[in-house]
Amino acid sequence: MIKVGVFCGQLGFLAPSIPTLNSKSSYFLRINNKHGASTLKMAALPPNYATHHHHRGPTFVVASSASSAPSFGGSEQFLDVGVKKKEGKAGIDQDELMDPKLLADNDSCFCQFQGVEIHHKIQDAAESQSQSAFQNHGVTHQVKKPGFPMILLHGFGASVFSWKQVMKPLAEVTGSKVLAFDRPAFGLTSRVDLSKHLSSSGKGDAKPLNPYSMAFSVLATLYFLDMLNAEKAILVGHSAGSLVAVNTYFEAPERVAALILVAPAIFAPLTKPKVVKENPSRQDNQMKEESNSVTQNPILGFYNMLSKIAKFIANTIAKMMRGMINMLNSVYRKLLSAILRSSVAIMLVRMAINKFGTSAVRNAWYDPKQVADHILSGYTKPLRAKDWDKALVEFTAAMLLDEESNTKPSLSQRLHEISCPVLIVTGDTDRLVPSWNAERLSRIIPGASFAVIKQCGHLPHEEKVEEFISIVENFLKRLVTDSNEQYLQTVT
Repeated sequence: MIKVGVFCGQLGFLAPSIPTLNSKSSYFLRINNKHGASTLKMAALPPNYATHHHHRGPTFVVASSASSAPSFGGSEQFLDVGVKKKEGKAGIDQDELMDPKLLADNDSCFCQFQGVEIHHKIQDAAESQSQSAFQNHGVTHQVKKPGFPMILLHGFGASVFSWKQVMKPLAEVTGSKVLAFDRPAFGLTSRVDLSKHLSSSGKGDAKPLNPYSMAFSVLATLYFLDMLNAEKAILVGHSAGSLVAVNTYFEAPERVAALILVAPAIFAPLTKPKVVKENPSRQDNQMKEESNSVTQNPILGFYNMLSKIAKFIANTIAKMMRGMINMLNSVYRKLLSAILRSSVAIMLVRMAINKFGTSAVRNAWYDPKQVADHILSGYTKPLRAKDWDKALVEFTAAMLLDEESNTKPSLSQRLHEISCPVLIVTGDTDRLVPSWNAERLSRIIPGASFAVIKQCGHLPHEEKVEEFISIVENFLKRLVTDSNEQYLQTVT
């Protein structure tokens, strides 16, 4: 902080009240640098200084400072010229927040989807086939590739930056385009004011989706699939992005060629769900037996009638109880929503990011010392976007208050329904999502492939790029082989 000492030999005044000074008045500036050294400078105050600077000039605050400067006869005043200490979050200056578009890279793209400016990047398949071909006695044999585009879905707190090292190699091994986009609340996608967004639809129009909800991310994924002009795509989800990938599959299974789940943050149930199919003929026989017994025994018929009345009363009471529970649940959700969207919640988010932001990135790696400054810079760059904190609070609220979770079965109960090819990749030292959970997922999802990368943490696609690409490439080769075999079986 710069400190200015004002020495007035004749006048002697106290800040911030500055009287009218004449042109003969002079002052000395003593500027202390961070090393404690000081310099003196004398200048004249203009006659109109007080008139023009009394209200809009810098605020003068009395300050003390040790210095070896000479003393003057008269009042000595050390003044802070208003250099404000800027607030920082995870090393990012919060006084200069800006539109996310101003933070974009040269290869950044933006498109509008349902009122949200979504930041994304597209990597075309490399023209050179050097990494997908090999030489055999001077003859080049081109390896057949799936030809499906890929859509990359980042995890919580990450962005397109997380896929930076693998986008080009993935485009080469798949032989098609690779697209990665920032989900709302992350990266450089616009931070939407939810209250204005939800009230923006006209009369008769369908209520717009909450951009921070899972449903929005799923529809955005399908939107980008249409943008690529592809009937099918391979979805690659990392951590919480795996939830988006799997939910997209259940939304439109016919459009997903394969799933690649990297350190998936999906809870694996302890046991496989059992599917019990009822035999229709057995049901018919049981109904006939009950009907015959009723006609033969009137007492049994009376008992059945009483049981039906009791069941009707029980169902009525159950409906009333459900109504009360729903009402209490609604009140609870409104209260929780108000708390999550309060200024206190925003303050807590800022504090959490400031204290744990960079350390969380380091902890995600197998060796935290390998996390270079440019990696931390890539992860903290979105903190320079305006309203990043409010958007993160809205995302958290949407996640905790997800209404669809009450109407649909949980994802863990539907994993056995996945029928497309699935690859699960994890690091053996993942501190955030343990590798045993990923291994359990691979046993629950039918026919899933499973790969563990040694000495790797939560970010295989960043820490072990070559190994990760090799695993994906081998998976895609099997995908091509299996599809060719299925085609031959269909033809024959």
